[in-house]
Amino acid sequence: MVKPIYLYGSEVLRETAVPVDLSAKEYIKNLVADLKDTLAKAEGCGLAAPQIGESVRVLIVDGRDMADIYPYLEGFTRVMINPEVIGESENKCTYSEGCLSIPGIYCDVSRPESMTVEYYDENLEKKTETFDKFACRMIQHEMSHLDGDLFVDHVPPIRKKIISKKLINIAKGRVPARYTTKIK
Repeated sequence: MVKPIYLYGSEVLRETAVPVDLSAKEYIKNLVADLKDTLAKAEGCGLAAPQIGESVRVLIVDGRDMADIYPYLEGFTRVMINPEVIGESENKCTYSEGCLSIPGIYCDVSRPESMTVEYYDENLEKKTETFDKFACRMIQHEMSHLDGDLFVDHVPPIRKKIISKKLINIAKGRVPARYTTKIK
């Protein structure tokens, strides 16, 4: 089911999400389906459970629509349940990031260029994978949501000042979006 996406200013986006109970298989199945449906409707490349009001450690990424720019993302999708970073590179790289919870704002953000993540997939099988390039960026961005952290928290103070009025408007619901949004 397509869910509204919570916007900047919503409390759930600032909470540290709790690990999901792996025995709650029906809940997980429904949550993953809701995340997939909502992401497809919003035409994004990633979505974390807090963005649809569920403060649990579940995220999805889908890079397939980016394959024309980044060919290595052809067929790249992941569902990550209770993901944990178990290693990351010291080297950093910078990409412009945007967010479905912060429509219309894009900023350059520096993050580690690669990382290794341990997680459960949607079949509740434990996985360990290393990601780099834009795949790594998508996952890092969504994992930040699980810690109550938003990409605008990582921009220089001058850039934050420049976008502050836009952020205020988003928090008041005064922002156009091509998908259903919510503030709470």
